[in-house]
Amino acid sequence: MHAFAGGDLYHVWVYLQSGPQLGLVATLLVWQGATSLDRRTGHAAWSNPIMVSIAVLAVLLLITGTSYRAYFRGGQYVQFLLGPATVALAVPMYANFVTMRRNLLPILVALIAGSVTASVSAMVITHWLGAPRAVVISMAPKSVTTPIAMGISQDLGGIPSLTAIFVLLTGVFGGLVCLPFFRLLRIGDRRAQGLAGGTGAHGLATARLLLESETAGAFGALAIGLNGLITAILAPLLVRFLGF
Repeated sequence: MHAFAGGDLYHVWVYLQSGPQLGLVATLLVWQGATSLDRRTGHAAWSNPIMVSIAVLAVLLLITGTSYRAYFRGGQYVQFLLGPATVALAVPMYANFVTMRRNLLPILVALIAGSVTASVSAMVITHWLGAPRAVVISMAPKSVTTPIAMGISQDLGGIPSLTAIFVLLTGVFGGLVCLPFFRLLRIGDRRAQGLAGGTGAHGLATARLLLESETAGAFGALAIGLNGLITAILAPLLVRFLGF
C-alpha cells in the first residue's frame, strides 16, 4: 500500500512538472505563506515576502531538480500580472495627485539628485574595484526598473543581461533595508520615503512601502516612472563626463 501511494505521488509529480500547474501553484502557495509570515512578524525587514518567496522557490527547484524552464511554464502567468499591477499603482497616485502637484519642484530636485547619485556612485565604485568598462556602464541604470534599465545599458554599450541582475539585486537590497534605514534616520514623512524607495530601488522597495502606506506607495510609483526618464536622459551625459 505504501509502495502504491509512493508510486501515485511520483506520477502526480511527473504530471505537475510536465504542465504549467507546478509553477503557478508553487508560486501562489509560497507567496501566501510568505505574506502570512510577514504579517506575523509585523513586517520585519528579514520577512520581506518578495525575498522570502524568491529564496523558498529557488530552494524548492534545487531540491526537486526542477528546471527553471519547467517552473516558468506556470510562473509566466503570474509574471503577466506584473503589467496590470504596475498600472494599478496609478490608483494611489491619483489619490495623492494634489499633494504631488503642490510639491512638484521639490520632487523633481530630489529625483534628479537621487538619479545622479545612484548612477555616479555605482559606476565610480565599480570602476575603482577594477571592473571592465562594459560592467561599469551596466551599473549606471541599476536603480531603474528593468525594461528601461536594459534599454539604457544596451544604448550605452553595457551588458543588458548583467544590468538586469544588478537591478534585481538593487531592488531586493532596497526592499530589505529601506524601512530600518528610515527609522534609523528618523525619516517619517511618507512622501520622502516613497520618493527615496522608488528612486533608489524601484518597484521592489515601492511594493514594500505600499504595505506601510498608500502615500509612500504613490510617491514610490511616481519616482519609478520619472527616475527612468531622468536616468535615460542623464546617464549618457554622466558616462561622458566621468570618462567611461
